[in-house]
Amino acid sequence: MKNNSLKLICLLCSFSFFAQGQKVKKHQTDFTTKGKLVTVYTTADSTKLRLTPTDTLAFVATKQPLETEISIFVAPQKTFQSFMGIGGAITDASAEVYAKLSKEKQQELLHAYYDKNSGIGYTLARTSIHSTDFSSASYTYIQEGDASLKTFSIEHDKQYRIPLIKEATKIAGGKLLLYVTPWSPPAFMKSNKSMLKGGTLLPEYYQAWANYYTKFIKAYEKEGMPIWGITTENEPMAVQKWESCVYTAEAERDFLKNFLGPTMKKEGLGDKKIVVWDHNRDLMTQRANVIYDDPEAAKYAWGMAYHWYETWAGGAPMFDNVRKVYEAYPDKKLLFTEGCVEKFDAAKYQFWGNAERYGTSMINDFNNGTVGWTDWNILLDQNGGPNHVGNFCFAPIHADIRSGELIYTPSYYYIGHFSKFIHTNAKRVSTAVSRSSLLSTSFLNTNGKMVTVVMNQSNQKVTYNLIIGTEKTVVVIPSHAIQTLVY
Repeated sequence: MKNNSLKLICLLCSFSFFAQGQKVKKHQTDFTTKGKLVTVYTTADSTKLRLTPTDTLAFVATKQPLETEISIFVAPQKTFQSFMGIGGAITDASAEVYAKLSKEKQQELLHAYYDKNSGIGYTLARTSIHSTDFSSASYTYIQEGDASLKTFSIEHDKQYRIPLIKEATKIAGGKLLLYVTPWSPPAFMKSNKSMLKGGTLLPEYYQAWANYYTKFIKAYEKEGMPIWGITTENEPMAVQKWESCVYTAEAERDFLKNFLGPTMKKEGLGDKKIVVWDHNRDLMTQRANVIYDDPEAAKYAWGMAYHWYETWAGGAPMFDNVRKVYEAYPDKKLLFTEGCVEKFDAAKYQFWGNAERYGTSMINDFNNGTVGWTDWNILLDQNGGPNHVGNFCFAPIHADIRSGELIYTPSYYYIGHFSKFIHTNAKRVSTAVSRSSLLSTSFLNTNGKMVTVVMNQSNQKVTYNLIIGTEKTVVVIPSHAIQTLVY
């Protein structure tokens, strides 16, 4: 009798677990290709195709794909991180160039970036706490030496930057997720007594500097611009010729847990997200280990920000480090906060390799767990500036101030293949490619539409199968092209 009771309990437990498993499975397999068409959008080198609808395809039954075929496998039942958004930085440089455009061109630029229908639908924006190299000069919001911050004022930003942020938000439908980053504390707070060329934050100014962030957030929000969050410091391991400040992993950890985190909470800003690191992929695992393994620091960190410039040393992008942080700390988020093509050269406006750098990074970063992706300057002039230390770079769109024209680079369209079609809160879906000539990632939007982005870096046109379960469609992608498939 006792054994029979035990058997009955085990049977009921097994049935309960089976039923739960079936329920999850059923919920996870809601997506179907039945009766759906695939709309294909293409951007390709040496053609006029720019986010152009190029095909409408149907699904058919599939069988075992051959080794000789190239296939992309999408598994809707296997989902990962939720998508936060894509955008670019609204810097002083972008705002100053924007102010020099005609009203007509200003509207064109805003709609190109922030309109979901006529443009590429940016939903994120990054801006700085006082100056960066992409400002016409160094400046802060206080008089030098004012540790009490009594002279704090964002009046400087009201001329160019704040009006552009407000206009962008309006075109984005009244909502733009805005986060902010400092490049350097004021000179008097630093060991080298300069905002430029590195230096460190002096311990006696830790509290004053923490207060500075909260002053900035409150001042911007008073102007009607909600701040989603902050990063601790831009590129804390780089001694740059422009605004910069060095924090070791231990220094950033201690500043976060003893000053910045508690001060944000005390000032009623505990709901704002604090994002650590904000530097390249090379050292991100070590920074994560030091900060996240300290429970008192980790509780204030929403996640980790990173950039793509580790290639300065001559190596390849360290995409795998993003995955390693994602796997080691699955409860913490990953946010790409800056990338641009360095060393501006007007002869390379239409250089296709610049766009492919974006596509390669975005696909790899999303596949490795990143929730959002933010480009650097949304707009620069015909010199790749203004930049007060001559660090001229590319942007997806440039303005030639002499002619008043906007110049769209291929990078703009490559970013658009993601930002225009993947919506906030979409779930990344397992996607694998059978041949290295293609890269791919997929997201399932909350409206039930699947978005698969495919990139071909090769010199050859490629025919590939898009396989979902027992159905497939066959797609052709030109050489050096990117496609978005919506179905």
